[in-house]
Parts: sequence; structure tokens; C-alpha cells
Amino acid sequence: MDLSTQLGRLKLKNPIMVASGTFGYAREMQGIVDVPKLGAVLPKTITAEPRIGNAPWRTVETSAGLLNAIGLDNDGVDAFLQHHLPYLKELGTSIVVSVAGRTVDDFVSLAARVGAEGVAAIELNLSCPNVSGGVDFGTNAKSCEEVVSAARKECAVPLLAKLTPNVTRIAEIAQGAADGGADAVCLINTVLAMAIDWRKRRPILGNGMGGLSGPAIKPIALRCVHQVRQAVSIPIIGIGGIANIDDVMQFLVAGASAVQIGTANYYDPTVSTRLIDQLPDALAELGAQSIADVVGTLDLSKA
Repeated sequence: MDLSTQLGRLKLKNPIMVASGTFGYAREMQGIVDVPKLGAVLPKTITAEPRIGNAPWRTVETSAGLLNAIGLDNDGVDAFLQHHLPYLKELGTSIVVSVAGRTVDDFVSLAARVGAEGVAAIELNLSCPNVSGGVDFGTNAKSCEEVVSAARKECAVPLLAKLTPNVTRIAEIAQGAADGGADAVCLINTVLAMAIDWRKRRPILGNGMGGLSGPAIKPIALRCVHQVRQAVSIPIIGIGGIANIDDVMQFLVAGASAVQIGTANYYDPTVSTRLIDQLPDALAELGAQSIADVVGTLDLSKA
């Protein structure tokens, strides 16, 4: 059974990745997760300068997911390259680094600098709803194309564009990423949402609003993957509420060539490696011999 998957210029040994912001810098999972088994690890998003993040509260549990407004709390690129990347590069799996900036130049300089350090790929976080300007490049197709194109010119490693669902036509934004030279698009980041303490008549999150993740957003993510699959030829990485093998297979059939596990890592840290073990039987159930055999095989005639 061939579990490998091709994401433009990036080849992974299997399609199970762990999402940025949900796996720390991987040290946190040492001794719990068989990290080398994973298709790829995405450490938390880094920015040019250290960020302390948003005021508390930063997370709120919901009835079907998690609402967060962390605010890209991170140590900055210098600390990442000095303290975190050497450890990550010894883990025995592909390392994809998520970067975020306020300007095109921020994205370009981060992608070029980190991309030169031997990582497998760069994920351009164009879609964080918890910081000022965080989604600007992910809500306009031309702006998305501009930042991806500029980063592609200066960064030799594969580029993945992580997009927001908080738009009217996500396929148009994905096309902008493809036109800019992205190797793949990541669908989706969190859904803009909020929680309210009605007794105090105020938002619970310190930031007012945040991003909803977990099972509640899976149907939205599946819809986005399906729509983008119909419109764009580059590979798709599915994200949103994935917690079991049925979820994984649904995303593959809808058109994703790989998936990222996010919120589930918090309550079931070993879920990702367990999903890798379950993939061969799920593929065999469809008579498939590889991941590629099932990607985008949704039968719309039966809708």
C-alpha cells in the first residue's frame, strides 16, 4: 500500500500532518507521539519579531469545538532558528514552517530566511483571524497572488498557502494562490466566531472574537475543499475537525491530497499516528492501492 502523497514539489511519506499551533514546537509531544511516523510536523506560526499574543481569555471550549484567540504568540524568527529548528530537523520527518507577516515584505523575508535553513516547505499563514491584518492577504485574490508570487521568487522550497473560510468565494482566493505559484493550498483556517458571558454582558475572549476549530467546522472545511477542487488544479491539504479515519477519508475523497490534524491533538495527542495505521485498511475498503487512487473521487452524480 502506497501511503505517500505529492503536494506540488513536496512529497510526504504519508498524508497525515499536524497543524501549526496545535503541536507546539514538537518538544511538548516528546515521549507521547511517535513523531518520525508523521507525514509532516508544522510548529507554531512564527513572525519576524517575538509576539506576546492577545490578552486572556485566549481559549473557550464550545459544544463542538474550540474557540481561540491566541494572537500568534511566538518567540520570533531569531529564537526559532537558534533554539527550535535544530531540534525539529532531528525528528526524522518533514518540517513545514508556518510564517505570518503584516506586509508582503514580511512574508518574503521570513519565507526566504527560513526556507534557506533546510526545511521541507513553508506554509504562508494568510488567514489568522486573531491578529490585526491577519487575514488581509487571504480575503482578496490579487493580494493573495501578490504575496505568494513575491515569496516564490525569493524562496526555493515548496510554498503552501493557508486560506481563510471567512470569504464569499474561497475558490477565487485559491486561484490567486495557484496563479502566484503556490505548490498547494491549505483549507481551512479557523472560522471567525465569538463567545459571550451574558451575565457580564461582555465577550469571554480578551480579543472579543476568535477562531473556531474542531468538529463544528468540518462540514465547512469539506465544502471548501470540494469547491476548490473543482476550480484549481494544485493539490489541497484539508484541515478542520479531523479526529478519526472516517474524517480523513472524507477529505481525501472530497479532493484533499493530505490532511492536518489540529484541535484533536489537544485531547488525543496520539490520534495522528493511529490514523496512519488505519489508512491501509480504509484504502483497501475502496479497492485502492495508494492515496492518489482516492483523492477527488467524490461521485457528484449521486448527490
